Amino acid sequence: MTILSSLQNPTVKDLVRLRQRRHRDRAGVVLIEGLRELSRAVAAGYVPDQLYICPELYADGATPGLVSDLDASGVPLATTTVPVFQKIAYREHPDGVLAVGPQVGRALADLPDGSPDLLIVAEAIEKPGNLGTMLRTADAAGATGLILTDPTTDLNNPNVVRASQGALFSVPCAEAGNQETFDFLRTRGGRTVVATPDADTVYWDADLSGNLAIVAGPEAAGVSRFWREHADVLVSIPMSGQADSLNVATATALVLYEALRQRRS
Repeated sequence: MTILSSLQNPTVKDLVRLRQRRHRDRAGVVLIEGLRELSRAVAAGYVPDQLYICPELYADGATPGLVSDLDASGVPLATTTVPVFQKIAYREHPDGVLAVGPQVGRALADLPDGSPDLLIVAEAIEKPGNLGTMLRTADAAGATGLILTDPTTDLNNPNVVRASQGALFSVPCAEAGNQETFDFLRTRGGRTVVATPDADTVYWDADLSGNLAIVAGPEAAGVSRFWREHADVLVSIPMSGQADSLNVATATALVLYEALRQRRS
């Protein structure tokens, strides 16, 4: 077993560099920190390339079992001292488990067929926390997948991993441009629904059955003109207070669960 005890170790320096997107993209890897996130990634069939642990920082009795399982499956394991782990950790209060593995993402054509599809199109989402929450909601609702278009947020950002609570690894994801995504949805026979304040139809009154893609855009600008003009269904979410908009993840969840309700009824 490898033991990392020096802050000057080249491996430690390389791990610190992976906090920056350009280094992650160059290496083609994603950082998975935390027992919950790594456990859910493994449960979804994800296999990391390398595992770093610090037993002194373990915060959950389930951690040794996960580490043992990954070790037995052949994942290379390295133990670190507390100072080293605190150096390589992304979080302020690490729990002693950090994995590095292949980035998540696939081609549009590789997204599974939901029969009917229930997809989320996340256009230019700005905050990793919002994207992660959308993934967690997609996982909970059993969505077919999520397509990130014209991204401003890195799908493999460690904060996306954290906010999704590991759902990044269970929800099939793809990245593409708006036109490419629209053409793909048409080949699947899918309709698109866009929530916009000036729509006449409230989202619970719209037909959200069948193959459906829910398009969500950035909070500041909203869904782009492209998607508003190409949408099959425009819906509104009633706003009774002073706020003029909802958090994008919240708005997506409302429409997503209404679509799920209609399918079940």
